Amino acid sequence: MNTPTTARPAFRKVLDPAKADAEVRGWQAAAHALPVPDLLGRVQLSGKHLVAYEDVFASGRCTMLLGDVIATADRDPAALPRVNALIDAVCDSLLDAVSASGHPEPLSACVPGLYLDRIRPGGRIDTWYLSGRLAIPTTCTGSPLSLSTLTGHTLIVNGIALRFDLPSTVREAREALYPGRRWITALTQGDPTEPNIADPLCWLDFEYAGRNTIAGEIAILLWYLLGMGGWLVPTYQPDVYTRTLPLHLPPVTTPHLEHVDHVERHRRLEIRYTWPVGAGRQAAITRLLDRVRADLAPAAGLNPDRFLAQIRHFLTLRILGVIPPARLTGHDLLLLLAKLAEAQHPEAVGEVFTRTHPAPATGPDDWTDDDHSRAA
Repeated sequence: MNTPTTARPAFRKVLDPAKADAEVRGWQAAAHALPVPDLLGRVQLSGKHLVAYEDVFASGRCTMLLGDVIATADRDPAALPRVNALIDAVCDSLLDAVSASGHPEPLSACVPGLYLDRIRPGGRIDTWYLSGRLAIPTTCTGSPLSLSTLTGHTLIVNGIALRFDLPSTVREAREALYPGRRWITALTQGDPTEPNIADPLCWLDFEYAGRNTIAGEIAILLWYLLGMGGWLVPTYQPDVYTRTLPLHLPPVTTPHLEHVDHVERHRRLEIRYTWPVGAGRQAAITRLLDRVRADLAPAAGLNPDRFLAQIRHFLTLRILGVIPPARLTGHDLLLLLAKLAEAQHPEAVGEVFTRTHPAPATGPDDWTDDDHSRAA
């Protein structure tokens, strides 16, 4: 594919040849049923390939990304209907993909980057969490606590007793997400996160596009809304947050660890936390959960009343497989482990995993000086 003959505002990605091949294949797969930017061209540049797409913001086709829509609604209740409408559009788009290309396939037939590659023995999650080197610092527990020594402990998370066994959790995810297991799949964008969804709906970034499980799509978006977009990414990947979101407004609030008590004699770790979110993020989470129960779970072959149990292994990979734990503060690592434990015991905790506490809107004074003009 050559460069286009007509000049149009373009968004360009410079990639290795193999990644450029995957990107273009992904775009072609997604374009069959999903709203995507036009692919303008691809050229070779000194061993790299430049892939050019329509710049949907410069062209006026889109005005904001989901992360910026949510952050705006956190500060201005008038933007809440826009959050709900965009989440609805995302869910409708996934349903369209199922209608157009959905059928059961083994996981081995799906794009491997977000699941099979990360859960394989010796892969990212094994290296990060099961090496025996990761420890919770003294400031949290009174003495250094190796993560491996927590195996078999009881975690008391906000008053609910949950057995914690990280090696077993990883092993169970590996066994559940084995290559031959069949799931409802469709041709999707593959990474439904806040910087990859433009408003009005247009899917961006096609590194993981192709045949993907709908259960996995639900898990990715749910955890991004709960833990990534308003907490982990702006905190631990601020360069990514700034680069990918035009407004990149700081979170109005983040999860808070209130109490930790480790009693080695009883092999017990007590954690108490709160999970506040802004009004925009609360609206996005609530609307997604409503849509999952109403139509996305059935389309994915999941029981609407038990979908958290059925996607828990996908959630495990999202919770453990994105931010290196060695970069987390001790408090944030404990928050992450608390959410992991909740995800593994959905029958015990009910809907506690998705429960949040709304924070009040902060108002327009929280906008930075150079952001007012960019919220269209």
